[in-house]
Amino acid sequence: MGPLSGLRVLEIASAAPAPFACMMLADMGADVLRIDRPNKKVAVEGYPDPALDPLGRGRQSIAVDLKSQAGRDLVLSLCDPADVVVEGFRPGVMERLGLDPEVLIGRNPRLIIGRMTGWGQTGPLAERAGHDINYVAVAGALHSTGRIDSPPSPALNLVGDFGGGGMLLTVGILSALVERSHSGHGQIVDAAMIDGASLLMASVRGMRDAGSWNDARSSNLLDGGAPFYDTYETADGKYMSVGALEPQFYKLLLQGLGIEASEFPRRMDPKSWPEQRTRFAIEFAKRSRDEWSRIFDGTDACVFPVLEMAEVPDHQQVSARAGFADVAGQDQPAPAPRFSRTPSAISGPSPRPGVHDASSLGEWGLDETTLQGLADSGVIWRPDHLTSAGTREAAV
Repeated sequence: MGPLSGLRVLEIASAAPAPFACMMLADMGADVLRIDRPNKKVAVEGYPDPALDPLGRGRQSIAVDLKSQAGRDLVLSLCDPADVVVEGFRPGVMERLGLDPEVLIGRNPRLIIGRMTGWGQTGPLAERAGHDINYVAVAGALHSTGRIDSPPSPALNLVGDFGGGGMLLTVGILSALVERSHSGHGQIVDAAMIDGASLLMASVRGMRDAGSWNDARSSNLLDGGAPFYDTYETADGKYMSVGALEPQFYKLLLQGLGIEASEFPRRMDPKSWPEQRTRFAIEFAKRSRDEWSRIFDGTDACVFPVLEMAEVPDHQQVSARAGFADVAGQDQPAPAPRFSRTPSAISGPSPRPGVHDASSLGEWGLDETTLQGLADSGVIWRPDHLTSAGTREAAV
């Protein structure tokens, strides 16, 4: 049932990084109950059907009016059986809702509270709005990404939101759980995307301090500056990725391209990089991406096709590892990492807000009579198929 089977996580619904962390916890077997807003519009931003949102998979949902005292009291009561609470608001919002983390831990001393923000809980920018691009900009990661003759380019929202945000929060929560197993006490985990993005830059900053990295974009080994660590367009308008950093891999790259090693005796000399790049580009442009894939197949030249998203699930390596799963008719990335004894699993798609009943929420102390009473008083919102007078709408 997953290594986190039996763990109860209460998620206060928010955007991107915190749901990503809760997705990982749910994949690893945690029982995650999401506190949604009481909104009959079930669409999630970017997803006309919430079942297609991978970040929400594997949850139960109850839609609570947090603006009401009764709604806040309900959430407080749900914190009592919880092991973890996850929230992704700006600093101060939980406190203004009457859900101060210190109060929650006072009720449940074993509670771990994961707080996901962009700027952190403290500092002059703590309460300022921002998005991934802003956090990675201030962390120095954005300046280093892109071509030297172009403005800095965002790497989607992977560095701030997910790698430096949700993944960092997951590590923090799991670490706090390990510590709790010794001390018996919970604690607050302050996970900030600016911190996570800075942490991801540790290696690059180390190379800069050592004098082997400079601040000009696409002029270093790993930022597209080196011709043997870059992408090249093929005859069919697609691309191949090249990562032939080591001498033995570089030799195999040249062999595959049909280039004599004597042409480039000083491969690590930046002065020779423009010439190398031009030559590589000429050769790659002579064949299609699939032809080059076959030529380099079975070699250690570190040359592989740049796949479009739709192609990824069918790639031989991804397919062999069952790297994607069908969830509500959609190919979604399978849980990771892999566990030998307690494998992770996707228990279901993302739910519509408020869709779950007592059969799913009973372990949280909510029976059907209580749920219907809360719905009748307006504390929670329930879709039609769960109301006493509603129709039997199909649930997700």
